[in-house]
Amino acid sequence: MNETKTEKNFHAIHITKDKCIGCVRCLSACPTRAIRVQDGRARIIGQLCIDCAECLRICPRDAIHSHTTSFAALDAFDYKVAIPSTVLYGQFGSSVLPNEILSALRRIGFDEVYDLSSICELNCAATEEYLNDHPRPRPYITSTCPVVVRIIQRRYASLCGQILPIEPPREIAAKILRTILPKSLGLPAERIGIIHITPCPAKIVSINSPASLAKSYLDGAISIRDIFPQVVKALRKSEEDSLMRHLFPETLFSGIGMGWSLSGGEIRGLKSHRAVAVSGIQDTMRVLDQVEGGLLQDIDLLECTVCPDGCVGGPLEVENRFLAKSRILELVAAAGEHAVVDQKDVSRLYHRNFLSFDHPVPPAEARPLDLDPATAIRKAKLRDKIDAGLPQKDCGICGAPDCRTLADDIVRGYARLEDCPFAETAKTKKEKR
Repeated sequence: MNETKTEKNFHAIHITKDKCIGCVRCLSACPTRAIRVQDGRARIIGQLCIDCAECLRICPRDAIHSHTTSFAALDAFDYKVAIPSTVLYGQFGSSVLPNEILSALRRIGFDEVYDLSSICELNCAATEEYLNDHPRPRPYITSTCPVVVRIIQRRYASLCGQILPIEPPREIAAKILRTILPKSLGLPAERIGIIHITPCPAKIVSINSPASLAKSYLDGAISIRDIFPQVVKALRKSEEDSLMRHLFPETLFSGIGMGWSLSGGEIRGLKSHRAVAVSGIQDTMRVLDQVEGGLLQDIDLLECTVCPDGCVGGPLEVENRFLAKSRILELVAAAGEHAVVDQKDVSRLYHRNFLSFDHPVPPAEARPLDLDPATAIRKAKLRDKIDAGLPQKDCGICGAPDCRTLADDIVRGYARLEDCPFAETAKTKKEKR
């Protein structure tokens, strides 16, 4: 099943129940404790899920999958535009140049294809200007990874105000195209489909339910894994054309922006600020714990990406991430350090707030134990009492990821103490007597 922007499902990660064997590996992998196993099958609690895809990575039965935009969904538009993640450049080996990949995308059905590396460089320059203008708070946290934004909304609500309020490159690029294409083509904006090509299922969630925009400027996100076979086929059919493009590259790529798909790529272009990059879900949460605790205030900017090694480690890519990383580093070196974006243009857009959020990122709605405060307090005390009586094995046999979560589920009415095979219940006490 594929998902388009118009569908009312704002989660990209889903479980195929027929394939699930209830092995509980996804329980321990989920950083937000959003998965339960009941009746031998896993299920996801939507209110807790951040679409990080850690469960998808670890599932041994391919029972967990992602929904992204289908290629067939493009038929709804008269004019189709692709904005591929720079991760795509690392998927085809060292003999295929980025402009050949862009050309192949045109050949398989897109009317226009835009390289994102120059917009990544633009974002970096705007970030530098914002940090100069806003000395506090510290550190700001970049918004490029939509999973990081959502985990802050759900687990670190006090840090929402520290999310750098500049849109990620994919949205800036789409906004620029939404501004210019309807006029140049003479088409209504809704007839022009602007599609991101992504290594990560969380991008479709950020398009369907943007955290900082009234409405996304993108119409969908096709996974690299889905579009890869068509691009390979188009590349094979155009060997002569590829030779010409080797001789006359048509797109000016930014070496500063090309590296954005790697951990540390976002901050590499900063000239006068102290910045730190973190990748991987567990390390990201450890660092966010420190920031929430008031540490790292001597850092100006924190780049967090939940995929290992950055977006290049996204679960929807095809190439081994280490090979893809090596290829992208080659392209970064080849493109060089020179800027391709005019700082005056960036400054003009920045001061017009063209690059900014529509509104601050709000905290996610809390999940209280009860709507009545007094009852919620009583339930919290009961939860603590139940938790104290559990074995603290965090084994997952009960279907919850740990004993504390089982206690929480019990007071919410979603589980029973009897679900724990080690707990001493009224029945086991009677049997002992």
